Amino acid sequence: MPTLLGVTLITFLISRVIVPDPARTWAGFRATPAAVAALAARYHLNAPLYIQYFYYMGGLITGHWGVSPTSGRPVLSQISQYFPATVELAIAAIVITIIVGIPLGVVSALHHNGKYDHGIRFLYLAGFSSPPFFVALVIILVFGYVLNIFPTQGELSSNLAPPAHITGMYIVDSLLTGNWTDFVNSVWHIVMPATALALTVFGIVTRITRSSMLEVFQKDFVRASYAKGLAQRAVVYRHALRNALIPTTTVLGLLLGALLSGTIVVESIFLWPGIGYFALQSIENLDFPSIMGVTVLFTLSVVIANLLADVLYAVLDPRIKI
Repeated sequence: MPTLLGVTLITFLISRVIVPDPARTWAGFRATPAAVAALAARYHLNAPLYIQYFYYMGGLITGHWGVSPTSGRPVLSQISQYFPATVELAIAAIVITIIVGIPLGVVSALHHNGKYDHGIRFLYLAGFSSPPFFVALVIILVFGYVLNIFPTQGELSSNLAPPAHITGMYIVDSLLTGNWTDFVNSVWHIVMPATALALTVFGIVTRITRSSMLEVFQKDFVRASYAKGLAQRAVVYRHALRNALIPTTTVLGLLLGALLSGTIVVESIFLWPGIGYFALQSIENLDFPSIMGVTVLFTLSVVIANLLADVLYAVLDPRIKI
């Protein structure tokens, strides 16, 4: 709660400093003074800042996140429309990160300071240091235009109707309704944007897994397992890896929160209709109610992702008390 309160306060103050007269900006410079005054009265813009913040927090607590002055729709309604696409994209990126990052970290640790270790370290450092927009553009160029394998924009082809709305995530909804045409098409659309996100963060998981595995390899129980005659595969994957995944789980929780709140660049490049794309539109239109709503959502995403990571600790190691 202190984190959420602090973020909303800072964002609220910054939004008011950047544009001194939001009512005039929202109404447009050709609007009549009466229209500007009505808009200012609707959003309490003539009141002192602390009164404006009081009204905003009161609405936030009761589920009224404001109304977008550009679209005229409730902010919470627009967020519920865009956020499922971002959740779907972030989960796909995390799955790719886990599939690629953890095995590479294990291999790197097993070949410590060898050629495989150096090659893997070069690979994840290159991915981690590359800007997301550059990775996204390279992927589009290679797999979208040169090889023409994957579609370059959207989450479904324009000639297909979206699946029946259940969760708002096309892959999940098409799977639940048995719409296999939409399922295959939506999976095909998500490959490139999810890969672009994963390539910029998988190196963190690989590096943490490598360091944790090297530390666990020095533990007595690992030496005892080898002394008992257990095969290397059993020692590494059944005993060492489970203990080494605790720091990795922390990183995955942080990455999930970061991906949920940091997909603006990738979603804009791939025209993915997620919350990042909505946030960019809100910023361009100086739509402060929507910007505040997106900020609150991003904050909640990070807090909840950290909570899930804490819960997973106990699953991986029952000795940890929550």
